[in-house]
Amino acid sequence: MGQPFTSILKTYPVVIIANGEFPSYEPALDILRRAKVIVCCDGAYDSFLRQKIETSADIVVTGDGDSLSQELIARCGESFICDKSTEYNDLQKALKCCQKRKYDRVLLLGCEGKREDHFIANLSILVTYSEKMDLAMLTRHGIFQVIRENATLSSFNGQQVSIFSKDPHLPLSFEGLKYPVRERCFLHLWEGSLNEATSDSFTVTLHGSGVVIVYQTLL
Repeated sequence: MGQPFTSILKTYPVVIIANGEFPSYEPALDILRRAKVIVCCDGAYDSFLRQKIETSADIVVTGDGDSLSQELIARCGESFICDKSTEYNDLQKALKCCQKRKYDRVLLLGCEGKREDHFIANLSILVTYSEKMDLAMLTRHGIFQVIRENATLSSFNGQQVSIFSKDPHLPLSFEGLKYPVRERCFLHLWEGSLNEATSDSFTVTLHGSGVVIVYQTLL
C-alpha cells in the first residue's frame, strides 16, 4: 500500500460503524484506534465492544435501540442517541447525528457484508450525504469517495481504480490512469471501471455539473 494514499485515511477524525460485517481488517482497526469520535449504529455497538479495541475516542451510539439490550443501553448512558424515525435507516441516523454535532469529515465503516442490497443502498447514501459532508467509505478491499468537481487523487502505481458516473450526459476526462479518457460520456455504470493508476496521483475532470464515485483498492 502506498503511504501517501493510506495517510489520507488517518485524516478522518470521526468514524461511523454501520451494521454490516464488522470491519475487523487491520486498516479499519488502525483507524478506530486513532479516531477522535466513533459513532456506532446501534446494531454494531455490541460487535464493537466484543472487539475490545483500545481507543480514546468518544463513543456515540444511535438508532432506534431495538438491536440493543437494556444492559447495553444503560451502559451507553447519555452517549445513546435514540432515534425512532422509520423514514431513515441506521446509517442515515448516524450521519444526521454527525451533522447535528457539526462533524463534517467522516469515514464510513461496516457498510458492506451480510446483505448486498444494503451495500448498494449505503453507496447511494454516501452520494446523497456527501453533498454537505466530506465522506469516504472504507471496505475490506478499498475506499469509495464522491467527487462533484475536478479532483486530483492520491494513488500508487498499479492501484486498481474504478470510476462510476450516473449521468450519461456528463463528459469526463481521466489523466494518470492506464486507460486515459478525454471528454467521454459514460452511458453505463460499468464503463469507467477496471482502470489502473500509473503513478502517485491521477486526475478526474468533470466537464459540467455532476456526481462521480471513485473506487480505489487498498493493495
